[in-house]
Amino acid sequence: MRADLRLSLTAAVAAVALAASTAPALAEDTPTVGIGRAVTEDAQRGSFKVTAWSDAPSARITTVSARIRQGDTVLADIPALTADYSWDPALANTFRLPAEAALKLVEDGGTMPALGTYSIDVTATDSLGNKLTRTDAGQLDFRLRPEFRNFTLSKPTYADRTTRPSGTLVGIQPGSGDVVQLTGQSVSIRQHTPQESPEEQTVTDGTGAFTGGSYPISSADLEGRTDFSASVSADTAELHGTVRAYDSVSEWVPRKVTVTATADKKRALSGQTVTISGRMTDPAAGNAPVANEQVRVRIGTPSPTVSPPAIVRTGADGRFTARLVAASGEYVGGWTVDSPDRYVSFGDVTGPLAIPLESRTDLTSIGLSADGKVTVTGTFRARYVANPSFPVAQYLQLEQSVDGGWKRIATTYVSSAYSNEFTLTAKSRGGWFRVRHLTTDQFAESGSGSFRLARNDTRIVSLNAGPEPVAKGGYVTATGSLQHYWDGAWRAYGNAPVVLQFQPKGSTTWKTVASGRSGSTGKVSLKATASADGSWRIYCFGNYQHFNSPAAAGGDYVDVR
Repeated sequence: MRADLRLSLTAAVAAVALAASTAPALAEDTPTVGIGRAVTEDAQRGSFKVTAWSDAPSARITTVSARIRQGDTVLADIPALTADYSWDPALANTFRLPAEAALKLVEDGGTMPALGTYSIDVTATDSLGNKLTRTDAGQLDFRLRPEFRNFTLSKPTYADRTTRPSGTLVGIQPGSGDVVQLTGQSVSIRQHTPQESPEEQTVTDGTGAFTGGSYPISSADLEGRTDFSASVSADTAELHGTVRAYDSVSEWVPRKVTVTATADKKRALSGQTVTISGRMTDPAAGNAPVANEQVRVRIGTPSPTVSPPAIVRTGADGRFTARLVAASGEYVGGWTVDSPDRYVSFGDVTGPLAIPLESRTDLTSIGLSADGKVTVTGTFRARYVANPSFPVAQYLQLEQSVDGGWKRIATTYVSSAYSNEFTLTAKSRGGWFRVRHLTTDQFAESGSGSFRLARNDTRIVSLNAGPEPVAKGGYVTATGSLQHYWDGAWRAYGNAPVVLQFQPKGSTTWKTVASGRSGSTGKVSLKATASADGSWRIYCFGNYQHFNSPAAAGGDYVDVR
């Protein structure tokens, strides 16, 4: 080619390219209508949905139509899909084939010749007349959907402690929803808990039914979950989908027996042995003894327990015996016999058993007054448990040693861990004492230990008041001797304070009218003015070592004239 022709051709091509780059775009090059991918509805495979939209200002999609074809053959022409007016923005501009218009097989009155997959063409038009057709917008999955029916686990029994998974696999036909039995289909079965098992394969029979192998189920397995699953995953010309079903062993058939039991005591202190014995019989066999079966015996409520339970077996005569050591703790109550084997069933057997908390009784003060009253204060509480409950009041008693034994002379109670202080008082001339809490169902016995309180007795002997009679305004002189009991004998009590008291005739009140001290030999002489008829007495108030002297019966009466 000539050089000048090559230059002319090159210039022409450049001019055409420049013109193309500056010319306006044609409408068909920038479509305003868009169509998404058509998707088969899995729940109803005779239907599908598709999204369509318009980018033109103020325009909306007015019509969406579709056709189903196999190659060039159109099998179904759908003039209009229904808009999905959902509140969910994610479903805006979604159009679907209504359920009542679902595609069906020819045999079900439809137009689809067979199960399989088919092409979907979609055409969308907006309110401005813009229109777009998308060929092969999606694929209609017009195949059976697998579904399990009645997947279940057989009940383990006392005699056969296994379970077998079983069920039926069917296919749900598109459009009509007819149930089709799936024959010869492989089903995977697996146990998930309490331990994962290898996957087992089984095959459906002529009715779609299948049964797995036997899986051991122990009594311990029944305490928790025993989960199994069956699954199918298929992608054939007529069947497509994955389905899984779950079930757990929730029922079993135990052997029903009868158990009776008794305990050798109703109250046990911490550390004592409690013996619980009983018998197991079979009511279905004329109450014959049941041998070699386990029973669980525990003290206290099952949770929390205060001592480990004992698991024992019945003998040839159906009898059993368990020995447990009581351990005190709050909220302990009774004993229980139950079955540790879920395959052996009987109602729990219970009985009363109190295990008192260990307690302590502490004294804060003790005293014996001059007028012959012993007073003891202290606190009562649990030894090891902080602030335990007091279901009932707890009584404490003050005891005095009498004739080689202990005699109760006062009683009081405390009612709670927050009000556990006590005071005990009683008339006494001294001796050995102790405070004791007797064992109850709530608290074990405790005591203060013995302690001695003592004072020396005093007395007035040879009391005489005179003269008698006496003139009004004259003096009455009362004489006598003050003694105290010291070192096993009555002896003179000298240099001790004494008073002269007067009680007018008809009165019950004594009034001190004079005071003084006893002589070195215990002699007392006191005088006062006489103003009325009445009785006179000499009285000694005790000190830290001595009791008050006992009052003479009525004193000595003097008539005033």
